[in-house]
Amino acid sequence: MTAVKMSQNLPVPAQVVWGVIGGFNGLPDWHPAVEKSETKTEGGMKIRTLHLVGGGEIIERLESADDKERTYTYSIMSGPLPVADYTAVIKVSDAGMGCTVEWSSEFTPSGAPESDAAAAVRGIYEAGFENLKKMFGAQ
Repeated sequence: MTAVKMSQNLPVPAQVVWGVIGGFNGLPDWHPAVEKSETKTEGGMKIRTLHLVGGGEIIERLESADDKERTYTYSIMSGPLPVADYTAVIKVSDAGMGCTVEWSSEFTPSGAPESDAAAAVRGIYEAGFENLKKMFGAQ
């Protein structure tokens, strides 16, 4: 398994950031690569279809969510990324006068070398963090 873990400090309270990024259907509100998101329930599980800017889609399943701890875990069911068995966690924690957003995942590279698969995942996280910094005034 390959692991990617990144974090970003933001100068606003964790609950404010969680209010923006904590909804499983909320990626279009903060991630620049996601044009829209649609959710449905299948077999008791919440499924989202992310429609990407420029075309393409990723289908993901919510594995667990805890608003009190400000975290959720999801897995990719299908999509264009060169990964298999992908599971990720998004978490927002209090940090001093602001908060820290952590985004981490484990996966098996599929159809690409490990370094390329990890770089693709890191690129997604970086794009999201860059936009959060703009939204919340971080340096």
